[in-house]
Amino acid sequence: MTKGKTLIKNKTPEEKEFEKKKVELAQLEEELTQRELELATLQVELQQFHQRYVRIVGVKLAELDEVEAQIAEILASLEPKNEEAKENAFRTRAQAKESAESVDSTLTEELAEPFKPSEELKRIYREVAKKIHPDLTLNDKTREHRHKLMQEANQAYAEGDIDRLVSILNEWESSPDAVEGDGIGAELVRIIRKISQIQRRITTIENEIEELKTTELYGLKLKVEEAENDGRDLLGDMILDVEKRISSARKRLKTLKKKEKIKT
Repeated sequence: MTKGKTLIKNKTPEEKEFEKKKVELAQLEEELTQRELELATLQVELQQFHQRYVRIVGVKLAELDEVEAQIAEILASLEPKNEEAKENAFRTRAQAKESAESVDSTLTEELAEPFKPSEELKRIYREVAKKIHPDLTLNDKTREHRHKLMQEANQAYAEGDIDRLVSILNEWESSPDAVEGDGIGAELVRIIRKISQIQRRITTIENEIEELKTTELYGLKLKVEEAENDGRDLLGDMILDVEKRISSARKRLKTLKKKEKIKT
């Protein structure tokens, strides 16, 4: 050996592959946390829009359903042998009951402020997801713990509770479950499996987001937002339309009640 020179050990094929996989895993972890953030944000936004829609339009639709149920019931009573009229009365009453229960349930909820997550809230959420996401472990026992913590993190994010997110992160980092171990061969296998898990989860998230975007609620949300950007009140227009239908239905109900009174 030449004096003064340091012998540099060449990396084994496993070590080289491990380094490449570490880079790939880090990139996927970033993508995963971003996609989880997008899904969580969309879920909260849809939940809050639904709450807003029910409070503004749903109340009127429930009122319309009730009037139409009364109309159907009177028509059935006027034609007691008409089975189709009986079935229609049953269906419309069930619809009115469902609408009323949905409205009552929503009205008892506390009206939330529009969801506008701060950059700090999103940053902490991404950090939590990056550290404790269930798909970042191959250990079934720790995965269950991670899953519960992620549920708590999602709730904290939806409520804009940064302190709770920080608390969850600190709790995890001080937990023995955060320590994982040993040997290049085992680590290489572990990292390959982690990559596979994360890829599957990213695909699942993308499917969930796309599914949410195909719902009527999401489509209506987009239309309402587009109208607001143009200075129009689409929900207000919908209320006017429903109120006209209610007025027409009440006139018909009044006429039918007179017929029913005459018959009896």
